Amino acid sequence: MVRRHVSASIVSKNSRFGDWEGDTVEGKKGSGGVATHVEHSSRYLIAARLIDKTANTFTIQTNKAFRVVPHALRHTLTLDNGKENTYFQTVEKKTGLTVYFADPYSSWQRGLNENTNGLLRQYFPKGSSFEDMTDEELAEAVRKINHRPRKCLGYRTPHEVFNSAKSGALAT
Repeated sequence: MVRRHVSASIVSKNSRFGDWEGDTVEGKKGSGGVATHVEHSSRYLIAARLIDKTANTFTIQTNKAFRVVPHALRHTLTLDNGKENTYFQTVEKKTGLTVYFADPYSSWQRGLNENTNGLLRQYFPKGSSFEDMTDEELAEAVRKINHRPRKCLGYRTPHEVFNSAKSGALAT
């Protein structure tokens, strides 16, 4: 099992569309969580509900979440060293992404994802139970985050920037 570290990769340059950061937002103990994946250049968020924090559940939900992303916009996925990422090779095989791992105690290497998780926490505060959260409620929160203008994007929304890249990727 080869674990690639982000510090020595093209990911650290942030120079193209298709480089993603992933993480898990935990709910109240035993109530599941949310797998979050954010595209670096557009700040576009995709997310999936997790009934538990096992590696199997995270892998299945991550693979499903990336089905909406064109293959041309799937280059890399940077994760932390959590046990839910144990089956990263299955994610690579199913999605076509190359998985990298942040160095231990280097959360800044996935800073965009940490920030985006903070935005998601506006809808699902820390300590919330995710047992009763529906897919529709999560989708609505993600939609609101993706349609929120960002100064770093020239006041465009992540949705606008990602769809522009998506159109370009599909055109080639």
